[in-house]
Amino acid sequence: MTTDVTKPRWPKLAFAAPLAIFGLLGVLFAVTLRGGDPSRLPSALIGKPAPEFSLPPIEGLEAAGKPVPGFSRAELASGEPTVVTVWASWCGPCVQEQPTLMTFKAKHKVRLFGINYKDEPAAARRFLARLGNPFDANGADLSGRVGIDWGVYGVPETYVVDGKGQIVYKLVGPVSNEALTEQILPAIEKAKSVAQTGASG
Repeated sequence: MTTDVTKPRWPKLAFAAPLAIFGLLGVLFAVTLRGGDPSRLPSALIGKPAPEFSLPPIEGLEAAGKPVPGFSRAELASGEPTVVTVWASWCGPCVQEQPTLMTFKAKHKVRLFGINYKDEPAAARRFLARLGNPFDANGADLSGRVGIDWGVYGVPETYVVDGKGQIVYKLVGPVSNEALTEQILPAIEKAKSVAQTGASG
């Protein structure tokens, strides 16, 4: 008499299920990235005041023979819009956006502040010496704590802050000419108009 002993299949299924779920999540993530624009990732801080912070200057950084200052939230609430860019010397896309930032600063009378994220001061100075320094102020976020408070997803990121210190726009990824024209400049103009309306009111 032959006995047909069928081994239970659930151990194999139990092993395969997590792999299948992981694979499905990977596919969904890839589809989301391809189908969406990473520059439009949401920010919980849009429409809210910039977080409290105070950053020291990048050690040894000078422009026109004068030290480039760091900055704090107080400077962002001084009455005029500010563009804040989070950057680092080790960031490839930061190299890509630097010429655009240099052109932007040359053409537009808008304050441009930098948050140098988890960088070595010497490396940051070399980066700016090689590619140009468009920043009016540049704070050294050595620990990355301020970046976390700002909700940074990755470097580079650019924010438009109105004259009251409120974040009105966020761009994830390098600043391109298209993003500058279609997104950042309109956000700056909107911030200016809100400030003028508030002043006249």
